[in-house]
Amino acid sequence: MGEPAESGPRWGCVSLERNTRFAIAWQAAASEAQAAPEVIRQTRARTAGRAGCVWISDGHPIYAKTIRRIYRDPVRTGRKGRPRLVGTPGVGLTQVVKHREGRRVVKVEVRHRFGPAPKCPHTVRQERLNGVLRDRLACLTRKTHAFAKRRRTWDAAVGLGLFEHNWMRPHTAPRQERIGLPGGRRYVQRSPAMAIGLSDHVWSWTEFLTRPAHH
Repeated sequence: MGEPAESGPRWGCVSLERNTRFAIAWQAAASEAQAAPEVIRQTRARTAGRAGCVWISDGHPIYAKTIRRIYRDPVRTGRKGRPRLVGTPGVGLTQVVKHREGRRVVKVEVRHRFGPAPKCPHTVRQERLNGVLRDRLACLTRKTHAFAKRRRTWDAAVGLGLFEHNWMRPHTAPRQERIGLPGGRRYVQRSPAMAIGLSDHVWSWTEFLTRPAHH
């Protein structure tokens, strides 16, 4: 007898490195407020050592609250007791709030909350990735007959879609201009994983499916 279908809303939250388009972390939960904190924690752990982290999000209050709590560092004074925590230098948050009348967006408001301000305070790159995932994965569309009946199926589909985005699909943004390439080509196509320094080539499905998994 199979497992019963799981119902209810399913929200996905993704953190994206703007320059390389690399999806750093993602999490799914019953609401954005539940998914976002885990994504922020994963992002800080996976970008440890980088100077600063400027966040751009929608207007949900969970982002300001969680970023302030997670991005804190201890001040070591040599005294006994728990060290005081201070905000991590270079961390900032800007929120983009869409005002709607019905389903129509009538105004986009940019709210700088704290820290350094980004040069381009918009979520267009993240929204583009969301649209790409909906186009490739039928289970993410709002009205579909291909919905995932179980949460682990939904998570597996999204995880595979993000892996393909990071490792297996060249993107225009991180490509490199080269002179004298064979065939008259001017650019070397790169995946986000290549742009961020995790791979030296674009992966194929054969390489992905035959690569040994180490636990």
